[in-house]
Amino acid sequence: MSILVSIEDLLSGAVVEGTRMEFKKGWNPVPIMRSVCAFANDFENEGSGYVIVGVDEVDGKPIRPVEGFNPAHLERVEKELVQLCNSIQPSYFPRLSLEEIDGKHVLVIWCPAGANRPYKVPDDVNAKHKTYNYRIRFRSNSIVPNDEQETELIQLTAKIPFDDRVNSFASVTDLSKTLMREHLQETNSKLYEESEEMSVEELADSMNLSQGAKEHLFPKNVGLLMFSKKTQEYFKGAVIELVEFPNGLANHYTDKQFVGTIQKQLTDVLAYIKANVIKTKVIKHADREKADRFDNYPYDAIEEALANAVFHRNYELQDPIEVRILPEAIEIISYNGADPSLKQSDFDAGRVRARRYRNRRIGEFLKELRLTEGRGTGIPTIVKSLADNGSPAPIFDTNESERTHFIVEIPIHDHFKEETYSNFDGGTNDQESDQDTNALNATAIKEIEELNSIMKTEEFALSDQDADQDADQDKSPFTIYSKVLLEHLQTILGEDEIPDEKLITKYKASALDITEEQLKVLSFAKVPKSNKEIQEEALGLKTHNDNFKNHIEPLLNKGFIRRTIPNKPTSKLQKYFTTERGRVVIYIREKLIKD
Repeated sequence: MSILVSIEDLLSGAVVEGTRMEFKKGWNPVPIMRSVCAFANDFENEGSGYVIVGVDEVDGKPIRPVEGFNPAHLERVEKELVQLCNSIQPSYFPRLSLEEIDGKHVLVIWCPAGANRPYKVPDDVNAKHKTYNYRIRFRSNSIVPNDEQETELIQLTAKIPFDDRVNSFASVTDLSKTLMREHLQETNSKLYEESEEMSVEELADSMNLSQGAKEHLFPKNVGLLMFSKKTQEYFKGAVIELVEFPNGLANHYTDKQFVGTIQKQLTDVLAYIKANVIKTKVIKHADREKADRFDNYPYDAIEEALANAVFHRNYELQDPIEVRILPEAIEIISYNGADPSLKQSDFDAGRVRARRYRNRRIGEFLKELRLTEGRGTGIPTIVKSLADNGSPAPIFDTNESERTHFIVEIPIHDHFKEETYSNFDGGTNDQESDQDTNALNATAIKEIEELNSIMKTEEFALSDQDADQDADQDKSPFTIYSKVLLEHLQTILGEDEIPDEKLITKYKASALDITEEQLKVLSFAKVPKSNKEIQEEALGLKTHNDNFKNHIEPLLNKGFIRRTIPNKPTSKLQKYFTTERGRVVIYIREKLIKD
């Protein structure tokens, strides 16, 4: 039975990480059975493992052209493998596939994660007196676990990931043969041609999407999520909602709901964002041939963030994945949050590696479709994509205390902020109909245009860089610029604007979580304030770095406040202002909780 990806893709490491593959120059049952057992135990919920016989390796990389496996030996090896697998406790049987590459054959032993872990295997399957041990994968090796790892492995017995569990409320006939074959065609699997004459039941078994005896055969959740035309019938919350807020969170919005299989939702939302949201700007220069080219949002960052949300979300919950298109950012929200082993500090540092996957099978299929990358690369990819585009750094919010949701905020490129403000200031908001407000619009636009010109000059850059600590910062160009924007924003939104009910629900936990001191900071910084002003005037403290870390930095990390000069965090002219998200939190604390 053929594997689900092409042998070329498998050996290249493009869709399967090296830790999930083991190469053997020839058939050698003793080490091979140790690896089979380790892959069956799937200690870190990584998904299937592969032992490839007929391929030599150096430092874990296959040597090409391959050594090859003699097809005439296949029947003998199959019989021997059945006997050897009966020596595993409890019995476990992988799947064999004879594949062609480099003009030769190789034998692939596909080892899906077992449903009855933990498994033990003899240290030497050929010995008369056998000593049994558990085996797990550690990096690229199959090892005997230490006492702590063994205890953890045993505790995993009843913890089969949700996507790999059997769904006894559905039927295998709820799976679509067409969708399954489309996946095989997309991944260039040899099974695509073989499956033409198969029944749905046979194909589901070949793809490890079902389990049970013939008379009691049920699909697995991953099959219903990815290869059924009835996905929402069994998982009502398995949808992606895209909401666009053209004028910010407190104003009107439009929303779209994407349904179908989860990979279709993912590709449909990405296609919509690519066609309707992402914009490219090219700036030509008189003094050099090469122009500057950048996007408002780098597509690679959005693709990785959304694919990770689909991969890691909890499908037992009814909450959809939310994508919010805001004037200055895109937010991607998934439930029920990041794995507890991941800390906010890990995300802030850009060094994140999940201890154990929540959905191992979904991850496998998405990697086969190249919709997500290998282990531990998601956050670095997002950070790098934004940096390469010249965009501000992303914001990751783990909702650390409650862990009810996880937010990735992708900020707009600074060059598009001017365009956003310009469009916003010249817009036709209903609240701007009176004469006084229109006059303010005209004044604000004029001042913004003048200040934009000032900010682009060399003199402004030098004045920002060399400003004295005791300089009158209220007269600095950027401070005036910030005040114009913030005061205009306040005029448009109004101090007493009531946030949307969905926003109140979303941020209620965060509002409860912030301290009284942090609430004071949010209320004080509705108009940009310096670090010194916040600490001394709002909090009544002496200016100290510890106070910044305790009362201001957590609000920055959650996106409740922002810097007026984001690309120069240590600027002496730096100030901080409360965002729309922060205003929602203020409303919840001051209006709802107090009442």
